[in-house]
Amino acid sequence: MIPKSQRAVFTFLAKPETHGPGVDRVDQVHTHISALFLAGERVLKLKRAVALPYLDHTTLAARKACCEREVAINAPGAPGLYRGVLPVTRESDGTLALDGAGEPVEWLVVMNRFDEGALFDRRLALGHLDRHQMSDLAEVIFAAHERAERIDDDHGLGFGRNLEGALAELAEQRGLLGEALSDEVAAALRAAHQRLKPLLAERAAAGRVRRCHGDLHLRNIVLWDNRPALFDAIDFTETFARIDVLYDLAYLLMDLDYRGHRRLASITFNHYMEFAGDTGGLAALPLFLALRATIRAFVTAAGAANQSDGDEAAKLIAEGRRYLAQATGYLTPGSPRMVAVGGLSGSGKSRLAREIAPHLGCAPGALVLRTDVLRKRLMGLSPYQSLGPEGYTPEMHARTYQRLEAEARLALACGHSVVLDGVHARPGERANAERIAAEAGVPFAGLWVHTPVDLAMRRIETRVRNPSDVTLAVRANQEDFDLGAVTWARVDSSGPKKDTVIAGLAALGLSS
Repeated sequence: MIPKSQRAVFTFLAKPETHGPGVDRVDQVHTHISALFLAGERVLKLKRAVALPYLDHTTLAARKACCEREVAINAPGAPGLYRGVLPVTRESDGTLALDGAGEPVEWLVVMNRFDEGALFDRRLALGHLDRHQMSDLAEVIFAAHERAERIDDDHGLGFGRNLEGALAELAEQRGLLGEALSDEVAAALRAAHQRLKPLLAERAAAGRVRRCHGDLHLRNIVLWDNRPALFDAIDFTETFARIDVLYDLAYLLMDLDYRGHRRLASITFNHYMEFAGDTGGLAALPLFLALRATIRAFVTAAGAANQSDGDEAAKLIAEGRRYLAQATGYLTPGSPRMVAVGGLSGSGKSRLAREIAPHLGCAPGALVLRTDVLRKRLMGLSPYQSLGPEGYTPEMHARTYQRLEAEARLALACGHSVVLDGVHARPGERANAERIAAEAGVPFAGLWVHTPVDLAMRRIETRVRNPSDVTLAVRANQEDFDLGAVTWARVDSSGPKKDTVIAGLAALGLSS
């Protein structure tokens, strides 16, 4: 329904002639709080004059402020996508104009138009998202979190308020979603929150609560200038945006997982973690994922309640129930396990570690701890910055494996499965990996990846965008290593990648 006070503006914006030469049609997209008019090469976004529990857009001043806030919040994450804020004016002759000389009667966000096929939900459906784009996306999200304002969250209480607000809305949809399942999820969420309150408070004190995107699902990500760009962040309330960075990321991970793409969720998660190093937050991830799924459940059910088409309403109800079932799964993650993947440089161990991770443990899969990344973190470098000889001394080698083992212990203590990715050439390093799992009381498996030296050399020579600094000379020297007795399951990686992954999973008692 169009608010009465805005009907004239809606009619004006829907006319092609409003938008200048070359525009012969105006497409429209409507939500409960906005209306988008897609005309030519730009999009005009109008805020509806509505009042809801979490926003009040009933005054022109409030709508102008919200438009300005949307541009200020989103422009840094999507350079060039947002053009600015534009008024609709009432001219002296009584007609309406875009950015005319008259009095503003409405305000609009102006964006450059993009092909709908550039949205990440569309790209996913068409099979156009690969691990490289998801790695790019992880870096974009990490950069956004790094520049985001740190929030004083009063001991992490903000999450509790958001949780209770969500559960109140869930209660309103119990009839559609199923009373027993709704009550089960609500009780499990409250229990998990109660258990994790100290961790959430600790994370808030450490600056992990920031002014985040807040609505980070696939439809709010677009391929813009050949890079992922985040847009349409929460701008109408700070309550939903001042959140833990992992809770922000969790929406995207849940969205990918729900759509059946846990591999891409795992790649995004692990690449983000390579930059963030946020292992201690893993204990909260199941709660974060579950709340995201729960919110999608009751929002979807609410859509069904407002649907006049009975068949469409039934589809939405079924979808909402699937989201709620997904939340239940996140809250019962099962026991963790640890896998160590070793092998000389160029053997393909990092590739195998990446591909088996989605199959291990709770969503979105095991945490991959890579020695190449941890070594650079110890030196204050990001994964792709190059290290000189100072990073490869015997002392740094020892420190790197000590950090690997410490991070593994922490992740396992958080209930999260782990994949160790390192050469593990020394018998003592392999023994330490096994000991860590034994001390944590979790199952362990070791995989030793091997391939002919000439193939390993070719792989090293053609590497791009890889945290490893290994050279051909270093790999040649590894041929003289005394490996001792390697008791881990051997995986030949000389064939197609798919065959290597199948063999690795089979060695773990899993199927692809």
